[in-house]
Amino acid sequence: MGIFKKKYQVKPNTVGFLYRKNKFEKILNSGYYEIWDWRDRTELFMLPETSKLLTVTNQEVLTKDNIALRFSFNVIYKITDGHKFLGKFTLDKHINSIINEAEQRLYNIVQIYIRNKIAELDSETLNEKRSELTNFKTEEMTKEISEFGISIEQVQLRDLTFPKSIQDLFAKHLESKIRSKSELENARTAVATARALKNASELMKDDDNIKFFQIIETITKIAEKGKHTFMIGDINQLAKK
Repeated sequence: MGIFKKKYQVKPNTVGFLYRKNKFEKILNSGYYEIWDWRDRTELFMLPETSKLLTVTNQEVLTKDNIALRFSFNVIYKITDGHKFLGKFTLDKHINSIINEAEQRLYNIVQIYIRNKIAELDSETLNEKRSELTNFKTEEMTKEISEFGISIEQVQLRDLTFPKSIQDLFAKHLESKIRSKSELENARTAVATARALKNASELMKDDDNIKFFQIIETITKIAEKGKHTFMIGDINQLAKK
């Protein structure tokens, strides 16, 4: 009686969808099966149960300020409703071709959402906040893609590439900001030093002891150059004080 049965294998991390006479019959989990099919009218479609990574590169978009840039992104997705998924495609080809077609539709949907998001921002904001603009998953995107029985786990921007001329402008702008910050710090230091000198000057202005030591220091410096006779103020009067 085995000649009237058809053998199927459902590999680990996959799930099988058995169709008989081109109509869905049942789900088969991983394992080996012998299905009664003496007229050879059954077919098994196997879908992955694990998440899959879709990488899209070299996409072009205009920013809000009309700067053309290129970007790439990753999409991690999972087929969560195989029955709905298979119902969206013509099942007259190999399952790998069906998954490739699904990924193309997925790519088109996600690309539109990312383009629209980037187009809302100007180039300078994108450059300054590129580390923050990594997750592009939205509720609207998730809902639209769920119609294919697919769940979006992550939509992540990989990189942004600006034209060379714009990169040079960003570099000059950054250099200018760093120079301005350095000059500001130097100015603050100069102001603090001037304030300290002014306070010290005010402190010494009316202090006779400090004046006396200043005179002694001046005399010492002059005496180092040779023998001189000189008089600076009333030194005897200062000494008495």
